[in-house]
Amino acid sequence: MRLNSLSILNYKNIESAEFDFDPKINCIVGDNGRGKTNILDSIYHLAFGKSYFNPITSQNIRHGADFFVVEGRYQKAEREEHILVSVKRGQKKIIKRNNKVYEKVREHIGFLPTVIISPADSDLIAEGSETRRKFMDGVISQGDNQYLSDLIAYGKILSQRNSLLKFFAANRTFDQDNLEVYNLQLQELGGRLFEKRKAFLDAFIPIFKQRYASISNGKEEVDILYKSQLHQADLGTLFRENLQKDLALQYSSVGTHKDDLTFEIGTHPIKKFGSQGQQKSFLIALKLAQFDFIKELSKVNPILLLDDIFDKLDEKRVAHIVELVATDQLGQLFISDTHGDRTEKVVKQTGQSYKMISI
Repeated sequence: MRLNSLSILNYKNIESAEFDFDPKINCIVGDNGRGKTNILDSIYHLAFGKSYFNPITSQNIRHGADFFVVEGRYQKAEREEHILVSVKRGQKKIIKRNNKVYEKVREHIGFLPTVIISPADSDLIAEGSETRRKFMDGVISQGDNQYLSDLIAYGKILSQRNSLLKFFAANRTFDQDNLEVYNLQLQELGGRLFEKRKAFLDAFIPIFKQRYASISNGKEEVDILYKSQLHQADLGTLFRENLQKDLALQYSSVGTHKDDLTFEIGTHPIKKFGSQGQQKSFLIALKLAQFDFIKELSKVNPILLLDDIFDKLDEKRVAHIVELVATDQLGQLFISDTHGDRTEKVVKQTGQSYKMISI
């Protein structure tokens, strides 16, 4: 799969731009603030129907404009695919494939396998459990639309259960039968999410460990641990055991929405005990494992976006990633950087075709 051309109108700080791309490597270079990251983000937007950096749709419209349009022409399985994402202020986002509008955004997820590696990925280590759940859910959803549907349904019903708990507190009342309606639905959905997350991690963690060993030359042992309250009991039991706590807190204190991943190096949390270099290697391995997993699932080489990669990683690490192109493990690669000479030096070593795009 490859992206042949891209058209952008009023997306973030880009008023209007059009690009034709090399089937292998594309280097987008220019000074900071010129829109390099926004170009990569527009490609991500075409794949996921949202920005990687700011999921609030209206904030992706260029200041002073009333709409944005991003169009991409892809080659996939010997067929040209035309994808368009557009939105007007105050209106619902529209995603079209070959001029046909998707009824639901989730129907599009997974059609254009894409992976981004960005300085913002450090949030996976630094931030709270929600960030790591989103990563896990995002990878699974690209290959399992039913999982995505269950995840959305779980979130809606959880919100309704929380509203009911607040209603009980505000009105000093309680209705077990009403609450049980939500409990049963969440128990079924949460159970399915839990089992699929377990199955995913069983497959994903060995791939991740292999990637990390390759990047670090096997110097350290790393691991990912799945933390879930459902390891102890099913969600129905957990709701019963924590009823009084939920009534006091006025929200649901147990469930798969509390799941987390623990990132470890040498049996210790990498957030506290990993050096900056080890954390960077961990994140690269995590994203390359995501690439490998999605590639195996979709039988398609995902597009790989490397955002501002040289400013956060040393040249050796970047070269390791780019070298994968030479062995044909990767499909199409997009790199943004402030220094064109530095980027070109690395990509030339692959012996693959490339294109330099100055912004």
